[in-house]
Formats: sequence, structure tokens, C-alpha cells
Amino acid sequence: MYIRIKYLGQIVEVTGKEEETLEVAGGQVSDLLDVLNSKYYQLKNKDFQIAQNQELVSLETELTGFEIALLPPFAGG
Repeated sequence: MYIRIKYLGQIVEVTGKEEETLEVAGGQVSDLLDVLNSKYYQLKNKDFQIAQNQELVSLETELTGFEIALLPPFAGG
């Protein structure tokens, strides 16, 4: 399946791109994160949440094959 991955904020600095599409065999969000960590080794040092189809998910969530976003912490006021 193909998954579109969106990178936001400081994650863009690590990946050098705002978005990409990757082909994965399925599995859980943690499996995709393993792929991303091996591709972008500095990602392991960043704090972020993961959203799938615009909904925050855990690492154990099954991949659905649409969109993943890596969301760094942000401050508001």
C-alpha cells in the first residue's frame, strides 16, 4: 500500500521535505516509524505525535494506507 507522509515544523528540517509517498507492506504505525527512523536517523532525536487520517494515533495502530502526519510539539497562546 502507498502512504502519504506529511512532515511539519522541525520534522521538515530533518527530512528536507514537507511530504512524500512511501510504499509499505502494511502493519502498524510503529513499523512505518522504523522505516522512517532508518531513512532519517535524526528523527529518533525528535519529539512528535503521529496522526493517521487527521486523527492522533498510537504506535500500535494499524496502518490504513492513506495519510500519516508527524506533528512536532507546538506552543499556542
